[in-house]
Amino acid sequence: MAANGESAGPLVPPGSWPSDPAGPDTPVAGSPAGVAELAGSATTLDELIARQSVCRACPRLVAWREEVAVVRRRAFRNEPYWGRPVPGWGAARPRLLIVGLAPAAHGGNRTGRVFTGDRSGDFLFASLYRCGLAEKPDSVAAGDGQRLIDTRMAAVVRCAPPDNKPEPSERDACAPWLVAELGIVAADMRVIVCLGGYAWQALWPVLGHCGFAVPRPRPAFGHGAEVRLRRTGEADEVLLLGCYHPSQQNTFTGRVTPPMLDAIFTRARAYSGLET
Repeated sequence: MAANGESAGPLVPPGSWPSDPAGPDTPVAGSPAGVAELAGSATTLDELIARQSVCRACPRLVAWREEVAVVRRRAFRNEPYWGRPVPGWGAARPRLLIVGLAPAAHGGNRTGRVFTGDRSGDFLFASLYRCGLAEKPDSVAAGDGQRLIDTRMAAVVRCAPPDNKPEPSERDACAPWLVAELGIVAADMRVIVCLGGYAWQALWPVLGHCGFAVPRPRPAFGHGAEVRLRRTGEADEVLLLGCYHPSQQNTFTGRVTPPMLDAIFTRARAYSGLET
């Protein structure tokens, strides 16, 4: 039974997927209020990502992610689809946090791991590997041996949205998951890289809820944009970096190139104090 009394019925039952963070007894958020309740009461990162992975708070997103998981793309017709929210993934105590928009319908929604199994992920992980932030140059599927080095990834919206466009109410309903995740991992975090303007805009309220002083007016997004942030009671600053999203549209048109992405992550690595 979901928080606030909503029923739950995912296509992939919790505990049935390789390295599934959830189990049959993981509580399910069935409404925005349920998300706030379960995100706020999670006491560990493992507990939090388990709860993220079974959320059913947004009916439109639940219907879409599960429809995609049933219909499937021809190239993946014989593969199982995750068809659930895609939780944060990577280092538990990251120096760098990468924040994106949402999982791809046939990427993260298929593989169960953010930026995994799609062209955007291929482009992104190749750069992370070159910059010493990923174990391998590609990310194909959960359990493929890939590992992020001092780095974590999360999405503003945890479910694949139709046309890659979540509604404002869905973004807001999902926000407590990111607030809770950021609160747990923030102690060692020195850099946040926002992939795309949507993630940049959506992150400001999250930062405010996590105790960061939010500039007024909010700084404009741009590739290479930098904002230094300070959390209440903390001496060290956190660097917020803007980065164009490595979508196929951006990479095919040359709006984002490998050197451009490498420059962002080289800067992030240096500011994080990671050894070369």
